[in-house]
Amino acid sequence: MLVAPSILSADFGNLERDIKAICDAGCDLVHVDVMDGHFVPNLTIGPVVVEPVAKAATKPLDIHLMVENNNFFVDLFAPLKPKYLSFHLESEKHPHRLIQKIRGLGISPAIVLNPHTKVEDIEYLLQDLDMVLLMSVNPGFGGQKFIPTILEKTKKLKELINKRNPNCLIEVDGGVSNKNIQELKDAGVDIVVAGSYVFGSSDYKEAIDSLRV
Repeated sequence: MLVAPSILSADFGNLERDIKAICDAGCDLVHVDVMDGHFVPNLTIGPVVVEPVAKAATKPLDIHLMVENNNFFVDLFAPLKPKYLSFHLESEKHPHRLIQKIRGLGISPAIVLNPHTKVEDIEYLLQDLDMVLLMSVNPGFGGQKFIPTILEKTKKLKELINKRNPNCLIEVDGGVSNKNIQELKDAGVDIVVAGSYVFGSSDYKEAIDSLRV
């Protein structure tokens, strides 16, 4: 299992310290939640903040866009060269076009699905994706409770991926902990996003290692 701590739960007064700490603790990716205050009821950070995050991080960035104007935000964050750049299916009228744009920028494209969105809605996009991010909470805020029906949804997605694009990874974000990590692994998850579970721990390495199943 790959682990991507979400900096949404970091101490923004000591952001560089926390970024270096999770990288030293052995995380695989640094997850960055970008919210515009329109698509979700919260406002987070832009490239002015994420640029120093990228400089401090020794692991690749995994940028999750929770925004309405996806093209605008892709252009803003592409120069930072994240490993993954994901956008919500629910906010994009032309997802295939945007996927191709992201790949053309040398970045791995990913699509995000809210808890209520059917995995079948992206079946014919899977062959062009490197990752699908399933939200296991409603997007917008950290520290929420895991929605257990996501396990069944993950299994359905895994079946579609095996059929359409076996190289596509599954990432889950929201309420991840050592209590549900084995179930997530068994359902076919490759990467977990963990914010409050990691940053709320007194030992980042211990928390990250506890998710490696």
